[in-house]
Amino acid sequence: MTGHWLLRRAQAARGRTWTEVEAAVTWLEKNHADNPPKARDDGGRSYVGVETKTAYARDALPRGVDVTWGYWTASGSMASFSVVCCPNRHHPHTPCPLPPS
Repeated sequence: MTGHWLLRRAQAARGRTWTEVEAAVTWLEKNHADNPPKARDDGGRSYVGVETKTAYARDALPRGVDVTWGYWTASGSMASFSVVCCPNRHHPHTPCPLPPS
């Protein structure tokens, strides 16, 4: 469960801690652009488009719902990027490792 990442306090980083949804979505979009998903052999899309992913992220994050984007890249690697909310809707009693200042 992605919310359990909040328990890994030693791995928290201020540079990846956001108080604004748009900053977190921008980080997801940048990682997606830097690591594009593999296209199908027939040229079609293998995955939902980034526009759909960002629309979902903009809807879910303000409600305390984590967002994970995962897919295979052209090199055969698995790309996985997550934004874990804190406070977290599904783990409301887990404290934030780096609370907003």
